[in-house]
Formats: sequence, C-alpha cells, structure tokens
Amino acid sequence: MQNKIEEIEEAVKESSVWESIVEFLKLGITFGEETESPVRITVGLVLLVFIIYLITSLVLRFFKRLYSKRLPEQDRTKFNTVFSFARWFIYVVVILVVFDSIGINVTAIFAASAALLVGVGLALQTLFQDILSGVFILIDQSLHVGDIIEIEDKVGRVVEIKLRTTRAVTIDNKVLVIPNHLYLTNSLYNWTQNGTSTRESVSVGVAYGSDVQLVKKLLLEAASKHPSVLKSPEPVVLFTGFGDSSLNFKVVFTLNDSFKAQFPSSDIRFEIDKLFREHNVSIPFPQRDINIISKPKED
Repeated sequence: MQNKIEEIEEAVKESSVWESIVEFLKLGITFGEETESPVRITVGLVLLVFIIYLITSLVLRFFKRLYSKRLPEQDRTKFNTVFSFARWFIYVVVILVVFDSIGINVTAIFAASAALLVGVGLALQTLFQDILSGVFILIDQSLHVGDIIEIEDKVGRVVEIKLRTTRAVTIDNKVLVIPNHLYLTNSLYNWTQNGTSTRESVSVGVAYGSDVQLVKKLLLEAASKHPSVLKSPEPVVLFTGFGDSSLNFKVVFTLNDSFKAQFPSSDIRFEIDKLFREHNVSIPFPQRDINIISKPKED
C-alpha cells in the first residue's frame, strides 16, 4: 500500500500538469534588483496572502458574532465600531507576519516603497485624521448613537458612527454626513449628553408702561398650557432688560425632546400673541423720529 502511494506521488510530480502549476506559481515580479535584498512577488505569494486573508476574515467574523451576542444593543453598536477599526490593523499585522515567515525582508519592502508611502500618506492625511477622530470619539465617550448634536450651525440626531464619518438626521429628515476630523477642529454642542430633556426659551418685548406682573403671568400661562412642556422643573420668566423701545422678557421651559423644540416654541409664541391681544398688552416695534430741515431759498 505504501509503495502504491509513493508511486502515485512520483507520477504526479513527474506529470506535465503539476510542473505547469508549479511554474505558474513561481511567476512574479522582482523589485529592487540592484539592492542587497530584492523583493520578489510571485503568483504563489499572492495566492497565499489571499488564502490567509480569507481565513483571517472568517476567524474575525466568528469572533465578532460570538462576542457581540453577549452584549446589550447599545454596547453592541460600540463594539461593532471599534471592531471595524481594529480589523484593518489585524489584517496588516497578519500579512506582515506572513511575509516575514516566508523569508521576505519586510524592512526592504518599506524601504523600496518609502517614496510611495510618503505620497500616499500626504494624500490620505485627512482620512487618517477622520479615523483617529473616530477612535477618540469612542474613547472619551463624547458622542453616542441617538445624541442630538450641533456643529457648524447644523443640528441633527446621530444615527451611525462609522470609520471615517458620522451620520446624523436633521429635523427636515435630511442626512448630514460629518467627517470625524471636524470634531477636533470645531466646537461640538451635544444637546443630550446630560439627558434627553433640555431648557428652551422664547423671548418677547412689551411696550413701556405695561403691567410687568401681568406679562409674567401670561407668559407662564402660555408655556404651562403646552403639553410638551414638562411640569418639573416649572417654567420661569426672566426680565432680561430695558430695550430701546420695549421691556424685554424671556420665558424658560423644559422639553423632553429638544430635537423638535422649534414646534413647541412656535406654539407658545402663538399662545403669547393670543393672550397679549386678549389683555391689551402691546408688543412694540422700533420707531424713529425723522426731522427734515429745509434749506431756505436764496434770493
């Protein structure tokens, strides 16, 4: 039996098909022939790297499914984001280990492609900034899926934190794609980091001579009647100052959904105008006196 197996192996090795396959796998390109450590990339090497890549992908996918099943939904989203960052790093490490194990000088590869790497690094500088910013977001926990953020005068609810960008949906149901590096170069306002409820306000001016206690009462009534305004903490009225043509007030109230704050604020303004009309409280508008001086005609 052993002799038959050896005969089959010899026959396979001596066959022209096997020789053709071996010759095909040895085909390749040599880089840096003038150097002491030239680098040769063959078809067999490319095939080996591809097989290692498939095996690594399957192992990582199995590990991801196995570990993410035990996590809550919110932590699972964070894990998937961190895993997407780490996966590419693992791929690079595995490929470098494969190159080193088969005798390829990894240092020579870096030396031969130094100029190319510098050019690619400069071209992808912003991309690297986005990736690092995404890592910082996950480390310092400054941003989570579901948070309402304001950046560059744009407001949106975060729906996804990806490798390079963060996606948010605006109140108009438009998708806002934010490069992650903007979080390092711009001020980010997180409306809901301390909770979903936020303090909102509506400002209004009344004419001089108005009953300020009546104005305070009407403003509190307009805010308290709205169903979206929380009862605790209660709305408050602030007398903010004496304007050029008005007494300025601000009614402050708390909402549980700050993302749609413009709609309750609009309703409260309608109610304020209605109550002011019913109680003869006037809202002034700026007035200017214009004196026209006529030049006397010359005789």
